Amino acid sequence: MVRRPAEGERACPGSALVTGASSGIGAAVARRLAAEGWHLVLNGRDPQRLAQVADATSAAVFPADLSRPGAEGLLADFALDAAGGRVDLLVAGAGIGWAGDFATMPPRSIDTLFEVDVLPAMHLVRRLLPGMVEAGAGRVVLVGSVAGMLAVRQEAVYSAAKAALAAFADALRYELYGTGVGVSHVVPAVVDTPFFERRGMPYVRSHPRPVPAEKVAEAVSTAVARGRDEVYVPGWLRLPVRIRGTAPAVYRRLAARFG
Repeated sequence: MVRRPAEGERACPGSALVTGASSGIGAAVARRLAAEGWHLVLNGRDPQRLAQVADATSAAVFPADLSRPGAEGLLADFALDAAGGRVDLLVAGAGIGWAGDFATMPPRSIDTLFEVDVLPAMHLVRRLLPGMVEAGAGRVVLVGSVAGMLAVRQEAVYSAAKAALAAFADALRYELYGTGVGVSHVVPAVVDTPFFERRGMPYVRSHPRPVPAEKVAEAVSTAVARGRDEVYVPGWLRLPVRIRGTAPAVYRRLAARFG
């Protein structure tokens, strides 16, 4: 529930829940939304880093590993209670990666990727969406990846997980048409965060060059403010996605050769 501002007071955009907020993109999004006046609830797996982000953003925090059974339900209840009954914006940014040949990927890692990157986002949307629809306003932002749009060698499962989020965003958007609730899919390429260290393989390509996490946070802000369905970071990423869509055979030959 959004509090009405007092006379002369700047209106608060509303309440927002950001997952994956203890570092990287999620932390940058939290700082950006705090600067814009949102009331924040933050989730992340690292309690200490999450507390540091919260101290800088005056946010309520719920440290939890969302891959644990039932964690997303507890988070949703906490966020709704902290927000007075309705969350106006969900930014689902929690995610992990794994890099290497699929034939050598530990079977448990396949499950873990979907348990972190896909299922919590869907369950959180399911818990928070009814309040948005009832109010006739709200937005869901799903942080995807170019890997989900183009598929990346040695990231087969990560690509599949992010492709699932992309399809979920489209299907959900169609369902919500006319309700006043929007769905944004933010698609970054390489972002300068600890993600690559944690996935088990550093980023070694010269192109595309990593962009700061703040660029992705800016894209999230733009998507929310302008009601954008899909935002690419950087914007030129739309070109290879369009080539793949219009000339898939040509794209696949180039991708197989150059990776």
